[in-house]
Parts: sequence; structure tokens; C-alpha cells
Amino acid sequence: MLFDRTPANQRIIDPRPATRICDILIGGCSGKLHSDRNITMTGPLDKLSWDDLRIIKAIGESGSLALAATALGINTSTVSRRLEHVEEALGIVLFDRRRSGYAPTAPGLELIALAERVELDVVSVARRVSGKAEDHAGELRVTTSDALMLDFLTPIIADFQSANPSVTIDVVVGNCLLNLARGETDIAFRAVTGTPPDNLFGRKAATIAWAAYGRESDFADGRPRLDEIYQRRWLSYGKNLSGLKAHGFVEQRVPAERIVFRSDSVAGMATAIAAGIGIGLLPCMHGDGIAGLMRIGPIEPDISDELWILTHPDIRKSARVSAFMTHCMEAIARQRALIEGRRPDERPQGTQ
Repeated sequence: MLFDRTPANQRIIDPRPATRICDILIGGCSGKLHSDRNITMTGPLDKLSWDDLRIIKAIGESGSLALAATALGINTSTVSRRLEHVEEALGIVLFDRRRSGYAPTAPGLELIALAERVELDVVSVARRVSGKAEDHAGELRVTTSDALMLDFLTPIIADFQSANPSVTIDVVVGNCLLNLARGETDIAFRAVTGTPPDNLFGRKAATIAWAAYGRESDFADGRPRLDEIYQRRWLSYGKNLSGLKAHGFVEQRVPAERIVFRSDSVAGMATAIAAGIGIGLLPCMHGDGIAGLMRIGPIEPDISDELWILTHPDIRKSARVSAFMTHCMEAIARQRALIEGRRPDERPQGTQ
């Protein structure tokens, strides 16, 4: 119940059903569109519903009726029919139908921008209202990279759930960045090369050290000399991870013909190094934990990243969000030496 139905007044008495606001207005945080609802807007755009705006936005983002339908969880014919209805009702063309796909016209771009603003406002309000239910129960959506999940995050989550059994955690593992502002995730663990965006709240947990690694059996005689290391076979990161400092480091120092393998995954890179394909850069917390790998160079401070735990300001004071972030910060602090690569480290042969 959102309102106390007394004759004198109506006031919000229970913030928990606010999640239904999200369900009704944006089809639930899962992204499903309620094709059987038509919530009419008022004002200049009273011929449009929020569902119509969502369809316009999805077509604009994908350039395709079929892809928009998939994203919204409805069929293509519904998307086509709703678009035609909106264009007819407004008397304008929102998309040019081209062989390459649906390209928004100037009015189409305006409505797409409106849909984006409305979506952010709805998510923000729903978060603030539902966040006032101060308990440690409910769902937390967490996004992180494959390497971070493999290295240490899983046991940290396990410890948290042991102490908070009423919290369920949904983890999305991948190297793509989910949008915290749009409610795609609640908490993100990110290796940041600069300052996080101003619209997010976060805590720096540690500095992630990187070094070159190779298969231990390939270096039985010791690590290579610094002046020859870049003449060996190298692995680099793919275009989806081109923002990593490690990507630029390799591209600038290793001759192109010596780069024989690329990966869009840190975990995949480690597997390829262990298979003997070549040398590659890894976070020390990942490379040091894999049997059969060894550091063949010093820590490279120029390519270090900062590990941040981020959330949206609207939910930072939510009891379960705050408790989870505090738990993770304390757990990561106990492993900071591993993350920052602090151990006795030999320099490559032939250096002073």
C-alpha cells in the first residue's frame, strides 16, 4: 500500500511497494514491456504512453524493429503496430526506413531524448522511495569483470550472505559496463583508469598492480633480459578492452608482428599464457594465483588501475547496499597486498 486512505489525508505509509512503480512504468527492472497496459501521459504529449516512448527509444538504440522487440520482451508485430500508431497520432515520421535500418528523424531524436530523461527520473524516484525500507533483506545486483569474480569476489559474497541470509545477490559477469544511473545494476566493481563519473558514489578499494607473465616451464633458466623481452611472442587485449592501460603498453612497445594473440577477457588472457602461446600482461592478483605462471618482469606502475566499488547516490544509504559495500571494503583491505602485487620481486636478468 502506498497511501493511507483516511478521509482527511492521503500519505505514503509503506515504501516497499515502490518497486511496483518501476514494474508499472518501465515494465519492471527486468526490462519487460507491459504490452497490455497503456498509461496515458498528460500535457503536450497526451497522445503518447510511456510504453510508446520505450518502444521509440528501443528502436532508436537498435535501429531495428526485431532487436527492439527482443529488448522489450514483445513481438516484432507489436513494435511495428505501436510505432505506426504513434506516427499516425502525432502526424509525423519518427524514423526513416532505410536498408541499413531505422534511422531517427529530428522529431524522433527529440522523443528518444525525452524517453531517456523519463526513464532516469522513474528509476531515480523508485530507488529513493524503495531505499527507505531500511533492512538487510532483498536483492542486490552486482556487476564485475571475470577476473575480479574469479580472483576474490566469490568468497567475499559468500561471507556476506552467511551474515545476511535474507539478501539475494544477482551477479552479472562481463567486461561491458552496465549503467548504474539507469538501474541496470546496484553495485559495480570496476578497475578505473581515472576518476569515476561525478554522478556515481564510490570508494577506492585498492590499486591493482600489473606485470608481464609467462609460462613457468618456458623460463626454467630464469626470466628474460629486459632488452629481449619485447622480441618474444606476445599476447595483447582486444578492441573491447582497448581502454586498458595494458593494451596501450603492449601496442607501443611490442612490434606488431610479435603480437600473436588477442583476448577481450583477462581470464582468457591468463589461460592463453598458461597454454604457452606467449607473454602477456596480467593483474598480479590474477597472475600470481595461477599455478604454472610466473612473473617475468617487474610491476609496471604506468599501467596500474584503481579498484573502485561504485553505486548510485540514490541508493547509497540503502541498508543492504551500505552493508555490502562496507563488508567488501573490509574484506578487500585484508587482501590489499595481493591486489597491489606486494611481494619480494626480482628484476629481469641483466638489469641493475
